[in-house]
Amino acid sequence: MQLAERVLLQHEVEQFLYAEAALLDARRYRDWLGLLADDIHYWMPIRRTVTVGDLDMEFTKPGAMAYFDDDRQLLEMRVKKLEASTAWSENPPSRSRHLVTNVRIAGVEGDEVTVEACFHLYRTRLNSEVDGWVGRRIDVLRRAGDSFRLARRHIFLDQTVILATNMSTLF
Repeated sequence: MQLAERVLLQHEVEQFLYAEAALLDARRYRDWLGLLADDIHYWMPIRRTVTVGDLDMEFTKPGAMAYFDDDRQLLEMRVKKLEASTAWSENPPSRSRHLVTNVRIAGVEGDEVTVEACFHLYRTRLNSEVDGWVGRRIDVLRRAGDSFRLARRHIFLDQTVILATNMSTLF
């Protein structure tokens, strides 16, 4: 890939991720669903504190326990819950800010781009609830016309203990 092509791809990927973050922060969940591929895999394993000799066991493996292990149908159900006024965890709704940084293209294969990025998700709710999650994501973006669809998101938190009262936020 030529340098100019790589720079253009980097820009397109970053703009997609920033637009996605803005949709989530604006609570435009239906529009966010429109960015997802039909075969999306949205996964957040549980992180454990382990010794140096056991680093291969730091994160749970696919198929084991996870905070999220969702396909499109489950994500659509999550969005319905977020939009419902009967969901106690989001009524009144949270206010969030998704910060996406250190965006790097890890690989390109056909119409798919593997992207690694760091994130900080800040959420505040009610008058005094403040939560924050920091970590990295590995996303697979699939070319769709002049944009992308998110085909895979694997989310790796830096913290091992979640202090939030709920995990109703999309990463």
